[in-house]
Amino acid sequence: MKRVTLKDIQTMANAAFPELWKEAKQMGRDVKIYLHWTAGRYGQMYDDYHINIDRDGSIWASTDDFSETLTHTWHRNTASIGITLCCGYGSTTNDLGDYPPTSEQIDAMAQVVAVLAPALWLTIDSERVLTHAEAADNIDGLLPEGDEYGPNNGCERWDLQFLGTDESPEWTTDYSSPRTGGNVIRGKANYWKNKFEEMKANDEG
Repeated sequence: MKRVTLKDIQTMANAAFPELWKEAKQMGRDVKIYLHWTAGRYGQMYDDYHINIDRDGSIWASTDDFSETLTHTWHRNTASIGITLCCGYGSTTNDLGDYPPTSEQIDAMAQVVAVLAPALWLTIDSERVLTHAEAADNIDGLLPEGDEYGPNNGCERWDLQFLGTDESPEWTTDYSSPRTGGNVIRGKANYWKNKFEEMKANDEG
């Protein structure tokens, strides 16, 4: 693992852009960004994901090549980037336990998405930036019918379905709710995207 900055992530995304889009077009879809938790403890990092984010919001890359196919999201690994929060050990749908997502992690994930998505020519929406829970429930229609395995389909994977924060306090399977983890993180990512664009326009970043 190598600690990286948002600037590093932008550089790596720019380098991976041609190969990611080549593979995505071969599959007849856009490049995707998938958001996870490790279901481990703080400080435990895994090379199944391109980016790990620790308790303090520090950002770590497992590879120098974001076009490398890693095993982060079943049936969805090609032409996609996996980002994970190092947290979630012992979590249940009623209680996120002793290792919930921290505010620093959530904000860092939003900032990473805010940098990655524009670099990859992606809008920040539920068609292109999904939690593992959303992907497992096939909210973008990418999986074959019957292959769903998310909160509404057996709940095998429910990463970030809720965050245990004031904005996302409790379990829900209503993907239209603004309180799902995915909707909260995408909202924050769009905020940071606009903020970064404003800073760039004012020569602050």
